[in-house]
Amino acid sequence: MPNIKSAIKRVRTNETKNAQNAHQRSTMRSTVKKAEQAILNKDENASDSIKAAIKQVEKAASKGLIHKNTAARRKSRLMKQA
Repeated sequence: MPNIKSAIKRVRTNETKNAQNAHQRSTMRSTVKKAEQAILNKDENASDSIKAAIKQVEKAASKGLIHKNTAARRKSRLMKQA
């Protein structure tokens, strides 16, 4: 544990941001998996789940959680499956 006041604050903020990023990444992955399952099961609301997944992927890319090319690839693969 650091002794310097600014280093202590940095540790605290890093933990908070890490938790937020993990939640965002987990949510993105979950929505993509749900969309893929909806496509495989040929659900009537598959297009809605695809839109939600694309929105989450774009949000993660805008926040820097994933690279913009990774986001484009994931969106493209989702749309190709549909």
